[in-house]
Amino acid sequence: MRFGWRAISGPALTAAALLPAMLLDRLVPAPSPAPLFVGIVALAGALAGLASAVTTAIVAVIGAALFFLHRHGVSGHGAADLVPLGLLAVTAFGTAGITGLMRERLLGSFAAERRSHATAARLSAALDKVDIGIVLLDAETRAEFINRAFRDYFAVPDEIADAKPPFIALMYHGRDTGAFELPEDELGTFIAQRMEMVRVGDAPPINIKLRNGEVLRFVCTALRDGGRMLSYTPVTDLVRHTDAPASADYYRSLRDPTGRKLIRYLRAAE
Repeated sequence: MRFGWRAISGPALTAAALLPAMLLDRLVPAPSPAPLFVGIVALAGALAGLASAVTTAIVAVIGAALFFLHRHGVSGHGAADLVPLGLLAVTAFGTAGITGLMRERLLGSFAAERRSHATAARLSAALDKVDIGIVLLDAETRAEFINRAFRDYFAVPDEIADAKPPFIALMYHGRDTGAFELPEDELGTFIAQRMEMVRVGDAPPINIKLRNGEVLRFVCTALRDGGRMLSYTPVTDLVRHTDAPASADYYRSLRDPTGRKLIRYLRAAE
């Protein structure tokens, strides 16, 4: 137990409550401070944890015994008079255990949440450094995270990306800004197909051509919680116009993330 104002507040409050009660009892019959002591034990457990609560409970039981002796004297009581003192001891130590353990569990949960947030912040910062567009959707297809690469590819302002828009809104934004290299009459079908891929999850990857000449490999992966991870990998340079035509199939095979086309190409080359 660390010694500080939190640790000593429980015993100090118990002593501070006992002295006025004993002085008042000299003038008029005062009620037992036992309920107040239990409340102080709970406060000590909430402020400083189990050790402080147990210490406060010990002080409370001793204080209640002193109050009883002050009122009745050493010989002016029977065995039945010790029952309230025993009940106070059980209640005080039970309260100390409950509040102290609850505080420790609560602090553990807060610490785990802080670590989780720190990890998420580091992961978010790392994903903002890669050139692969990443979008994380929840089970309702709202974008919980949009990295910097995706925002740059599709010219998504930060105020829109940070507002957690639905995926359909991102598709319409790309349509309205002319991001896709498609005729206008094909955009509706294209958006409907992308929405179906996201709904199905783990659909075969496709290439998306942008108006600026870039080509992105779009992959949708279903997550355990019902969400989706969308990745947009730049593949513009995988097939170069200056390469020999005989090697074109090889460079196209590199676009396949599963490597199946590459394996077939190597087998054919043998």
